[in-house]
Amino acid sequence: MDEIIREVIERWLTKAEHDLMSARNDIDAITPVTDTACFHTQQCAEKALKAYLVFKDEHILKTHNLNHLINLCAKFDMEFFKLSDIANKLARYAITTRYPDDWRDIPLNEAEEAVRSAEQVMTFVKGKLGI
Repeated sequence: MDEIIREVIERWLTKAEHDLMSARNDIDAITPVTDTACFHTQQCAEKALKAYLVFKDEHILKTHNLNHLINLCAKFDMEFFKLSDIANKLARYAITTRYPDDWRDIPLNEAEEAVRSAEQVMTFVKGKLGI
């Protein structure tokens, strides 16, 4: 693999890991911040999927649409469709957690599930990358 491509993949994965760490920190706080945690889980999944697309030399779209990213990844490996249910769950956090007009209280157990889902995406993508 080209050194530059490897570095770009590592940067995407580092950003994804940072989002995952932020999500964990948010739910582990004395006063959990579940909406922000869920936003970071969506961001983690998005960046992990984009890391795979870089690996496949696919143009990275400026999109938050996890299902679209999964479809792009599945062009190279149909197993990415296994992430569709997770993508549907995490996708709703891309917008609804950002703005007060779409905001809702997210129960802690839902945020914890979102973190587990983001972890699954990271593990899956890293496996596909051989990491």
